[in-house]
Amino acid sequence: MREQTAMTEKLIFAVRRWIDQDPDADTRSKLQQLLQRAEDSDASATAELQRLFAGRLAFGTAGLRAELGPGPLRMNRLVVRQTAAGMLSYAEEQLAKAQQQADNPQDLMRSGARKIVIGYDARHQSDEFAADTAEIFSAAGWEVHLFTRPGPTPLLARQVLVLDAEIGVMVTASHNPPQDNGYKVYLGGELSRFLEPHGHGVGAQIVPPVDQDIAARIAELADTPAPAAEVGAGAADGAGASAGDAEPHPVTDEARGSYEREALELLDPETYPQRDLHVVYTAMHGVGGEMVTSLLRAGGFTVTPVAEQFEPDPDFPTADFPNPEEPGALDLALKAAEAEQADLVLANDPDADRLSAAVYDESAGAWRQLSGDEIGALLGRHLLERGPLRPQADGSAPVLANSIVSSRLLARLCEVRGVEHAATLTGFKWLARVQHMSFGYEEAIGFNVDPEHVKDKDGVSAALIFAEMTASLKARGTSLIAALDEIAAEAGVFVTGQVTIRVNDLSELGKVTAALRAQAPVEIAGSPVVESLDLTRDPLPGTELSEATKTDALIYLTEAGDRVIVRPSGTEPKVKCYLEAVADTPGINADPEAIGAARAQAAKRLEQLRTSMESLLG
Repeated sequence: MREQTAMTEKLIFAVRRWIDQDPDADTRSKLQQLLQRAEDSDASATAELQRLFAGRLAFGTAGLRAELGPGPLRMNRLVVRQTAAGMLSYAEEQLAKAQQQADNPQDLMRSGARKIVIGYDARHQSDEFAADTAEIFSAAGWEVHLFTRPGPTPLLARQVLVLDAEIGVMVTASHNPPQDNGYKVYLGGELSRFLEPHGHGVGAQIVPPVDQDIAARIAELADTPAPAAEVGAGAADGAGASAGDAEPHPVTDEARGSYEREALELLDPETYPQRDLHVVYTAMHGVGGEMVTSLLRAGGFTVTPVAEQFEPDPDFPTADFPNPEEPGALDLALKAAEAEQADLVLANDPDADRLSAAVYDESAGAWRQLSGDEIGALLGRHLLERGPLRPQADGSAPVLANSIVSSRLLARLCEVRGVEHAATLTGFKWLARVQHMSFGYEEAIGFNVDPEHVKDKDGVSAALIFAEMTASLKARGTSLIAALDEIAAEAGVFVTGQVTIRVNDLSELGKVTAALRAQAPVEIAGSPVVESLDLTRDPLPGTELSEATKTDALIYLTEAGDRVIVRPSGTEPKVKCYLEAVADTPGINADPEAIGAARAQAAKRLEQLRTSMESLLG
């Protein structure tokens, strides 16, 4: 009883301290009401407070992402201000070290250090979180560049490079449900060049150990009464920045225009002049609609937007889960495409960094949504055939790349054509660091067709290039489906799928891979395992293992050519198992019947893999 009372007193102290610092009247009021009920012996209120204060929101390589609400385990203004303060402290320390080590410290400071650019989408409170971040950095004397209105994530990523900013922040939860929000962090400028001297990560999202170091600094400052109080000071009564703080530099529509001009330059009108293409496009209630439709029309294509999903709406009224990959997410777009007799459906997720596509399959007599791996292979081949690929500044050969959990099809196509290929750990934070990359993708519908200007996935410029490719195929009297058969005839059939194993909570995730390490499979679906990699101790082929690149993932290759990858999610209580089955087809000249037979063979093998792994993982 005494222990329970002590725990309750500790909880009440933490809640009161949080209320004192919280700059948001709404979340402050919710906590005050819960606290009052808890002090009146309401067990449900006490339990709710315990859930809200059972730790603090983890800051990692994806930044922050969680449900909106009060307390340290939700996304709210105090969490954002504490995050900004910790990030600021870490950046100041690293820049001070850089200055000490510089040959000419004055040159370092004149080169533009202490600069941050902040963007945000149209989700609930995104603009507030962006303004809070701007205030924290402005008060510390940083040059702050703040977008004047919501925009796509790739626009912010591009601006980090344009401004040579030390830090970029994008307030977004991407394709999460409407009750969520998030906070992505990019490093550039002198800060990135100091932390990664080889320069490959300039303008990209953070990777270990930077995320861990920033997380530690956030927690350290949040647990220190004085700095934590200063983080929330003045904002609770709406005071905002002090009179001496410089106003942020507005990032206006000029930045949008500059992005669009560069994106249009990606088109190759001499080799691919065809523009007879009718696109139905959905922004999924996000921020991509204005830019994507503008670019497609400027490129000469016909566009019909899905009106019900065009304007940004943080409640996502027609999409419970606004992810284009989710079943039913494209229903309105497909209905419009049918009515318009369109050639192609394109869709972005709400922050427009991902791209999905659907096309009418004549043989099936129905519209078919393409997978991320299919889009990646189609874009990869198109960029190869536009060749030569954009030459690298130092004369090095260009590289195409994809994440390790994506299909091996692009790698095989590159091998056949004598082009360099790289596979990276999961996430564009790693793909963006591939040296000399000309195109990169991940199976979760993330694509980058312009790595020179955007160090992240970009669903806006990818939409433009995908339209160019589809129009060219249409002019030849062929289709995207036929193009996939051509790729299969050249490089083989690769069929992918997933098995998801759910656990009770995040703490159980490691048990699944630990059990596999203790007793590794000797065969999968009746085929012997001929090679296995444990990415906690083995590097990916062509890379070096380091503390930053160690990850809890297991890769198994079988004698039949299958591949299985087992990887805990890291953000959700589930383990993902990525499956791939293959069938050789080169030399059959894209004969539809032969390709179809090979696909059926690989699909059957895929189901055997699925059954085997479900049994193995329990």
